[in-house]
Amino acid sequence: MKITLLISCKDQKGIISKVTDFIHKNEGNITYLDQFVERDKREFFMRLESEFANTDFNIDSFKDDFINGIGNKLNFSFELFKSESKKKMAIFVSKYEHCIYDVLSRYKAGELNVEVPLIISNHKNLSHVADIFGIPFHHIKHNKDCKDKAQAKQIKLLEKYNIDFIVLARYMQIIGEDITAKYPNKIINIHHSFLPAFAGAKPYHSAFNRGVKIIGATSHYVINELDAGPIIEQSTKRVSHLNSIEDLIIKGRDLEKIVLSRAITLHIQNKILVSNNKTIIFS
Repeated sequence: MKITLLISCKDQKGIISKVTDFIHKNEGNITYLDQFVERDKREFFMRLESEFANTDFNIDSFKDDFINGIGNKLNFSFELFKSESKKKMAIFVSKYEHCIYDVLSRYKAGELNVEVPLIISNHKNLSHVADIFGIPFHHIKHNKDCKDKAQAKQIKLLEKYNIDFIVLARYMQIIGEDITAKYPNKIINIHHSFLPAFAGAKPYHSAFNRGVKIIGATSHYVINELDAGPIIEQSTKRVSHLNSIEDLIIKGRDLEKIVLSRAITLHIQNKILVSNNKTIIFS
């Protein structure tokens, strides 16, 4: 059995030694450990991986003993994951196809250690993509006149398939508060990094007309405030007056694909801790 522990708490003496001693007493072998202290706020963060050769190892009993043994005493917030288990990922998409093709290609190639039980879309345009990859496609109309009904249908499907997290592969609708509450720090979005300077339907056109020198993409967790959630991953490319609007769009979409896949990978590998709308990303 392999497990991953993510821990956060107020910084104090002896945290690492107490945790590693607990693992040792439970016959575990630590294979990875990284920690970070945000000194201004005196906050401690740690990620730890360990292996247990004992065939009688029970993760629920281990978790209870961990809470009662040191978690409560040190006032930990922590998450515990089975390293081998696959998360169930739902994909939301609208009409843009570059991100969903990239995500599903990586998934089919074995690069993303997940299950993808379903795709949800507010349009029927990309149903053929779901057919290509053999994944159930659900069309749910979503606009200002039916957003509550749409959200209820989405939640019903997410619960039916026991979804662990959601990827917005260029889903061009605002996610409802009931879903963000149900999946805190478990909804991953991707967009260009022109916000808020070049908002609107044609940001690349606006950026081109201003003669931007850098374009980029940002992936973040979704919160109720639009595009203001904790940032997971970002990347940029330089452009110049030699580049056309089409060049900017192509480069931007390439960045979106790369940045989104990196963010998904970090989430799958349990390498992200969120604190005060800021992410701690472990190597």
